[in-house]
Amino acid sequence: MQSCKAAPSNPQGAGTNTEQVYSESENFVVTENSLGNDQSVEVEDSGSGDNSELDPEASQIIPGLPDDIALFCLARVPRRHHVLLKCVSRKWRDLVSGEEWYSYRKKHDLQESWIYALGRDKSEQLCCYVLDPTQLKRGWKPILGLPHRCIRRKGVGFEVLGKKLFLFGGCGWIEDATNEVYCYDAAMNKWNQATSLVVPRCYCVSEVLDEKIYAIGGIGPNSNNLPSWETYNTETSWTLHENPNVFPDIEDSIVLGGKIYIRGVSSLLPSLVSAFVYEPSSSTWQPAASELVSGWYGPAVVVDGTLYVLDQSSGTRLMMWQKDIREWVAVGRLSPLLTKPPCRLVAVGNNMFIIGKGLSTVVFNVENARNMDGVLMSTSIPKSISDDDVISCKAITI
Repeated sequence: MQSCKAAPSNPQGAGTNTEQVYSESENFVVTENSLGNDQSVEVEDSGSGDNSELDPEASQIIPGLPDDIALFCLARVPRRHHVLLKCVSRKWRDLVSGEEWYSYRKKHDLQESWIYALGRDKSEQLCCYVLDPTQLKRGWKPILGLPHRCIRRKGVGFEVLGKKLFLFGGCGWIEDATNEVYCYDAAMNKWNQATSLVVPRCYCVSEVLDEKIYAIGGIGPNSNNLPSWETYNTETSWTLHENPNVFPDIEDSIVLGGKIYIRGVSSLLPSLVSAFVYEPSSSTWQPAASELVSGWYGPAVVVDGTLYVLDQSSGTRLMMWQKDIREWVAVGRLSPLLTKPPCRLVAVGNNMFIIGKGLSTVVFNVENARNMDGVLMSTSIPKSISDDDVISCKAITI
């Protein structure tokens, strides 16, 4: 089991960074390795010292090679093998887990995206899984060590910024809304407690725009509605903004054309859909176009600038928004044998992943989408042994 190590408490309050680590720094479970094997492997650091003062070559990534050449070679190793690189030495482990490695692969278009799913199991506990799209036959693998304090919360936010995944807010049956934030570094395979939200909130939606996380709406302490949103980037803490057009009952959100769209459904009249669009240049929310809102009745995803919605009102039918004619058109239906609603959508390149109950997954390329008798032709991943509900899915690119 992983232990919990806490640094001395921060005297400046909950709004500042708290260095609380939820994964052992020297002995840690390498989740990524389970993508290539049936079991995860525990890796123990050898604790060998730095001999660079005795041997100049010891300070090099690969002895005898200039570091830029070594990085050129190693950065081209597929992501599924990065866990093996970390086992070579502490220097390689720090390199593969660091910002230089992430920036180099991004600059030279070497990055690969893995999909992360937040779910809830039969015992009502949160669980997290990862899928390598290049290894679909190996299926979903669990991520261990979810912070214990949040595993029973509901309404937890789930978002990705850079190579990190964030869990924020949430509430419970006997716990009011919280402002706690936890961060999972996918390169280091480690959970940390991060900078807290300004306002405690649960059941908010989130998106990333201009390298900032937006946590929008939701319910605050004492079940109060929150007509506000918060923004976060890696250089600053959370910043609070308010607008009366931000309503509490937000069911979905997307980023389309450099703007954030939010959608809600009236609890009194389910057929009444309301949606607003955020304009970042003026920091204002305005009603969204009625034509777009009219077909947005399910989970949505944007693929190569085009909006798709999964209509689950009668089976699972994929719809596409054609902005040139401002109409919704049907792409096709999904086989009921392959997916089990409710589903979530996520995109990696031109591939759309539709993830349903029990992590049942359908994949197809939107550029080459074909159907037979109205049913989309796709690749599928069988559901897992568990029957987890999928709450949200995101992609981390490293």
